[in-house]
Amino acid sequence: MNEFDTAITAAINALAGHSAAGDFLMIWTSAIGIHLLVLSVAAQWWRRAERPRIRHVLVAAGLSFALGIAINLLILAFLDRVRPYDAGVTTLIAARSNDFSFPSDHTTAAFAIAFAFLLNGLRRSGLAYLAAAILMGLSRIYVGSHYAGDVAGGTLTALLAALLVRQAYRRDSRLDRFITGIL
Repeated sequence: MNEFDTAITAAINALAGHSAAGDFLMIWTSAIGIHLLVLSVAAQWWRRAERPRIRHVLVAAGLSFALGIAINLLILAFLDRVRPYDAGVTTLIAARSNDFSFPSDHTTAAFAIAFAFLLNGLRRSGLAYLAAAILMGLSRIYVGSHYAGDVAGGTLTALLAALLVRQAYRRDSRLDRFITGIL
């Protein structure tokens, strides 16, 4: 698996440096893409159409995001995978990270949002967030920050988090009505 992971990572990262536009897009996505995703989720709080349902999904997305990152922190306490650029696998074209590589927090955050929307029945928005999450994951490999396996791991922790939130945070529960009634 390690050789396969390294080969995929090196192949995707080898695309870097050949197109100024491609490099710009991937560096930009890697650097601020997650901030834009969070902003786009938060901005929907004031939507009028299907307000209770939308707000429930937005809270579920936020909880999935937070739980996914918490799961990653737990994993990082036990695994210390070196970044691919420190292992000589990739050429880094973005800012260095000071933590370990597995799993990818950026990928976890982006996929947690997408999975929350999809698991709660907002297919169109969920697919748009899924496309953004895939781009986020690819950008992290492209810029040299992560192995493909780190991105896969981040995707799995996001799915686990979103599934757990889906089970624990029910629509129309007392907690849901309280939270979604704010503002």
